[in-house]
Amino acid sequence: MNREFVKLAIAPIGWTNDDMPELGIENSFQQCISEMALAGFTGSEVGSKYPRNPAVLKPALALRGLEICNAWFSTFFADGRGEQTIQEFRETLDFLHSMGAKVIGCSEQSGSIQGLPQPVYGVKPVFNELEWQRVADGYNHLAELASEKGISVCLHHHMGTGIQTPEEIDQFMGVVNQNVYLLFDTGHVYASELNQQAVVNVLEKHLGRIRHVHLKDCRTAVLSRVKQDNISFMGGVCQGMFTVPGDGDIDFAPIFSLLEKSGYRGWMVVEAEQDPAIANPLEYALKARQFIRENTGL
Repeated sequence: MNREFVKLAIAPIGWTNDDMPELGIENSFQQCISEMALAGFTGSEVGSKYPRNPAVLKPALALRGLEICNAWFSTFFADGRGEQTIQEFRETLDFLHSMGAKVIGCSEQSGSIQGLPQPVYGVKPVFNELEWQRVADGYNHLAELASEKGISVCLHHHMGTGIQTPEEIDQFMGVVNQNVYLLFDTGHVYASELNQQAVVNVLEKHLGRIRHVHLKDCRTAVLSRVKQDNISFMGGVCQGMFTVPGDGDIDFAPIFSLLEKSGYRGWMVVEAEQDPAIANPLEYALKARQFIRENTGL
């Protein structure tokens, strides 16, 4: 891959999990960003321990050769909370713009079960026609707001949400305008379908509108147990259903090949939520960085 086009980042969720803060509560912001840089990454997404004052955050990152590439943002359009979503979006947008980011990763969280103590392979939200229209209208509006600041709105498909499966991703991409993009997450497609080909198919189908990539690997045996034993999303995380690229069962060769052939420009972000007490964050960051280097030349 071309170093001029593709940059490498890592998400702080491997050090502290924002959905379950007790995972990694002992890991500080300073430790997190220092180990990211030590492992050889040049970018980071935003975590709950990160200062939200750019005057504080920028120097801390610059000292380590890091920059912010994206932040998670939850939307609630399907359930009718559009006004609140847009107001909060403006605040996050302003922050990311001040940090120089070009992408904002949004996840439609209406009815999401990802943080609930119920089976992640159980009853997830399925949007009706009205809810899909609300989502489409909402994301189209967000994209217009973001474009004024040179930022792309990307949908982050996610387990336990109304936009999880390949079919739901297809539907979303079909109902929104062309200036709404996709945050492609290898692990969430694989976890949804337990199928390698599904990951490749989603990537191939939407290559032209992918502006951000999350590299997450999966352990199939753990996912199968999570499904069989009716375990929750966070329960699965604690048991190790996700890991860094090269440490699980996803074949990344066709993924890297498709991205390279398409001329992908943007960030590839290692995002692998695990229990840091079990999976040492620095050790796994180094493992991911070595795998990417060996398989992409980056």
